[in-house]
Amino acid sequence: MKTLNYTCPKCDNHSYTLGQMRATGGTLSKIFDVQTEKYTSVTCKRCTYTEFYKTKTSGLSNVFDFFTG
Repeated sequence: MKTLNYTCPKCDNHSYTLGQMRATGGTLSKIFDVQTEKYTSVTCKRCTYTEFYKTKTSGLSNVFDFFTG
């Protein structure tokens, strides 16, 4: 796992957890329930302040999401 040089902007803590979230993008992806947007979250372990960063997705993962629902 990649280590970040993270400092929480709210409490100046340096420990964090990483997470992932997927979301639909446009109208067609909402109709077919395909998550085309992917985000990585960084959450402070002390105050739980969370930041989201957009991550690139591949066409293959979008096709897999379409067939698995």
